[in-house]
Amino acid sequence: MDLNTPLESALSTKKEYILALKEMGLYKVRDILLYFPRGYEDLSQFKKVWEAKDGEIITTKGFLHGIKVVPTKNRRMKLVKAMFYDDSGSECEAVWFNQPHLVRTLEMDKEMIVSGKVQFSYGKYVLQSPTVETIKEVQIHAGGLVPIYPQHEVITSKWLREKINPLLYLTKEFEDILPEEIIKEEGLMPKKEAIREVHFPSNPKKLKKAQDTLGYEELFLLQLNAVKAKEEWKDSRPTDSSSIKMPMDPEFVTAFFSTLPFTPTGAQKVTIYEILKDMERSFPMLRLLEGDVGSGKTVVAMMALLQAVKYGYQAAIMAPTEVLARQHLVSISKFVEEIEKKKMLDSPLNIQLLIGSLKAKEKNAVKGAIKDGQVNIIIGTHALIQEDVEFDNLGLLVIDEQHRFGVKQREVIVKQGSPHVLHMTATPIPRTLALVAYGDQDLSVINEMPKGRLPITTKIVPPEHRESVYKYITGKIDAGQQVYVICPLIDESDVLEVKSVTAEHKSLQERFSQFNVGLLHGKLKSEEKDSIMQQFKRGDINILVSTSVIEVGVDVPNATIMLIEGAERFGLSQLHQFRGRVGRGNVQSYCFLYTNSSSDLTYQRLNAMVDHTDGFKLAEIDLQLRGPGEVYGVRQSGLPDLKLANLLDGILLDRVRKAAEKIVEKSKDLTDYPLLKSAWLALRNGMEE
Repeated sequence: MDLNTPLESALSTKKEYILALKEMGLYKVRDILLYFPRGYEDLSQFKKVWEAKDGEIITTKGFLHGIKVVPTKNRRMKLVKAMFYDDSGSECEAVWFNQPHLVRTLEMDKEMIVSGKVQFSYGKYVLQSPTVETIKEVQIHAGGLVPIYPQHEVITSKWLREKINPLLYLTKEFEDILPEEIIKEEGLMPKKEAIREVHFPSNPKKLKKAQDTLGYEELFLLQLNAVKAKEEWKDSRPTDSSSIKMPMDPEFVTAFFSTLPFTPTGAQKVTIYEILKDMERSFPMLRLLEGDVGSGKTVVAMMALLQAVKYGYQAAIMAPTEVLARQHLVSISKFVEEIEKKKMLDSPLNIQLLIGSLKAKEKNAVKGAIKDGQVNIIIGTHALIQEDVEFDNLGLLVIDEQHRFGVKQREVIVKQGSPHVLHMTATPIPRTLALVAYGDQDLSVINEMPKGRLPITTKIVPPEHRESVYKYITGKIDAGQQVYVICPLIDESDVLEVKSVTAEHKSLQERFSQFNVGLLHGKLKSEEKDSIMQQFKRGDINILVSTSVIEVGVDVPNATIMLIEGAERFGLSQLHQFRGRVGRGNVQSYCFLYTNSSSDLTYQRLNAMVDHTDGFKLAEIDLQLRGPGEVYGVRQSGLPDLKLANLLDGILLDRVRKAAEKIVEKSKDLTDYPLLKSAWLALRNGMEE
């Protein structure tokens, strides 16, 4: 048997358990040994039964005597009872429900460790369904830090402990993929020892070291991937006369600022400086611009577009949808009007829109003009980087809200002449998470909002207050304002007690029959979605009922109210994104969070929305509560599930990044580190799938 042995061959168990393991993604011995506990129950402190409080879970030593099945009036219920004597001589009754097999399997009159809840009933102590384990060298169910695993309907923590423990001898086959110098510098454990300790810890100190070791490896591989991707991006530009250097001209920047009807924030000025300094280099920029909703990313992007055009290059901005592409056209055209009034450039700018809904003749005309170099700024959707679009000399590509940007996408952009690339996202991501998810890019953050912007008022609405909110909405629509309603599902679900978008649309059509209620969801064709959004922007739709497909960045200043059904179903970052769809004008806007949940945890999370308007703060809270995989926008990055890595430790992440850079500097192609290279390639291939 080895790490690649299928679990059906390695484990003595029923077929239903093997099928359940496969549902959990566990197929081989390697998989189950890398299936780590989600937490631990500390059963290391022994206590006498008589010292316990009523309802307390304790761990104690002693022995069982006189086990028997006790009949009950309910034929379906079978009680198993035994007397338990702890090592002080105190006695109590141990009771199990519907486990008659214990009469055969539990050993009597042998010293053992017992863990369970103590109840004081009718003047005597009772141990309710205790876990019983004979004293041995390694305790797996009691007597120490007991692992608690993520469970399945069939697979329990107890079952996993019993199956994983006998396989631990195979951890000797795990090799250290981290370079020896890093293991020594960081004081890490050998990987095989760390895996054993994570499953069955010797003590809290060793457990912490094991978790740190395995978490460090996860982070190192991700940062190595980011460093390698960054190097490949730099190398993608041929070092010849076709340099894309664009020296920064402070007077040109000042002239642009003078065309604006407002003073840019300090954060906007800093990010513009960082981007323009990147564009001075001879290799292409790859930078991520993060900015909360309404922080002014378009101004920053406009300065970058102008910088490219100033030096005779074409510039393009790519949006995820046609609605957003058209919106960018309107915004950029307004900027250009002012720029041309001030005669900042030698000749007028030619701006064109390239989207799928254009007629073939229009498309071909735009493509021809792009190829001939007649167009300065091109705005469009993903169609911009298709094979049949040829640029004359593309110097800058701005990608708005396109999170996924892997090797294949990079290859396409290299074919377009390896332009500078600026990603923009309105999804606030904690810096620590951004370093992992988008570590191949340099990071700029607009963490300051323009002055005078009204904060959106957020309220949690329990079921009994729903009607009063509806009356409030009616008044606002009568006053000419518009409303979004967000629902978690498209169709009715018997499993989840949350409103579906189709049912809610029907209900609101009846409730607000005097208004036009629109419906938007992911199953509609893109042309239908665009048509509905255009109607909403024009004001033809008063209430728009939608799933989470509502586009980030859609600007409808007249929309002032956001209702979110089943708010507990969304993460804080996503709720904040929805909230950002309103508050675009100069009228006070509101966000109402509907929930039927009475859970304290739900209210703790939703109250964070009430208390905080800063998207970066909410993203940090979200990361802490839900983990990186659930933070809105990160799934699209291809980031794998992290088991033990601590993404809240910025100091550690910086240290890991420097270590990865040092290794790549020593061995650019990683030939000196074959195991590390193999693990890195496996990670990269997985992220690209």
